[in-house]
Amino acid sequence: MAREPETAVFDNVTLQCGQTLPRVELVYQTYGKPNAAKDNLIVYPTWYSGRHQDNEWLIGPGMALDPDRWFIVVPNMLGNGVSSSPSNADEPFNQAAFPPVTVHDNVRLQHRLVTEVFGFDRVALVTGWSMGAMQSFEWGAAHPDMVDRIGPFCGTARVWPHNVVFLEAVKAAIRTDAAWRNGWYTDKPHRALRAVGRVYAGWGVSQAFYREELWREMGYASLEDFLVGFWEGFFLLRDPNNLLTMAWTWQHGDISANDRYRGEFTAALNAITARAVVMPCRTDLYFTPEDSEYEAGSLPNAEFRPIPSVWGHFAGSGANPTDTEFIDNALKDLLAS
Repeated sequence: MAREPETAVFDNVTLQCGQTLPRVELVYQTYGKPNAAKDNLIVYPTWYSGRHQDNEWLIGPGMALDPDRWFIVVPNMLGNGVSSSPSNADEPFNQAAFPPVTVHDNVRLQHRLVTEVFGFDRVALVTGWSMGAMQSFEWGAAHPDMVDRIGPFCGTARVWPHNVVFLEAVKAAIRTDAAWRNGWYTDKPHRALRAVGRVYAGWGVSQAFYREELWREMGYASLEDFLVGFWEGFFLLRDPNNLLTMAWTWQHGDISANDRYRGEFTAALNAITARAVVMPCRTDLYFTPEDSEYEAGSLPNAEFRPIPSVWGHFAGSGANPTDTEFIDNALKDLLAS
């Protein structure tokens, strides 16, 4: 379905934090082909620790993101271990010395990819889950004259305080492991990563998910089996410094935190003229539907369409076919508008 991943290299990139990376690699994967009119581009960014292949569940023939019709670009976020990250950067910016990057930094590079590499001056849709949703909002606010539609699901335009607190637990689980060595580890801090999995287990899905033992539908025989096999297994594949870098990006997500809007969050929301369908999950515990409903109310051209699921935040992960169908249908409606 897809070609091999490609890499766009950008030299001397100055980040919002003021540090300059001499070389930034933005790895991306494409599906489909640009049409002659250059009006069929969909940007579908990755999420917290996710990689391009993890987005493929929403791409396919007959789906909203149909590569026979659309040219779909999936850029890997900085810090995810594929694009430039603590785990693959050269000295002196490797491991704990990797600079903080923002959602704005990510979208600025994605904009360069779209315009300089592919030659598009319009984007039909930006969509994504979680931090991918945050990037969808950022695209809409940073480039309102370029983006026709946004379809963020299970993510907000700004990270609200309770979400920041949740991430503090994730960060603490890593930093309290002696093997982490302040980010200069030589052996993987396994206890840290297992602890992150346990922290996430209480937040990623809802109370009803556990009450109804829906982990059985994922093939797990017991609750402990689910905690170890899914949650610990999920994070043991990740790099701790990458997780910390992306947690910082997440915690500082705010579409108004830039020179254009200077902290005026409502003004940034008002500036998103793209047709929008905002899709939180009704039971998401950290990107809450209340936060999304508030934000959607300030978008000039938005529909608030919550996902009626007990799968919590992971309703947007492709894990449950019913939720996948809901998201796909919403994106079909959006693209038909």
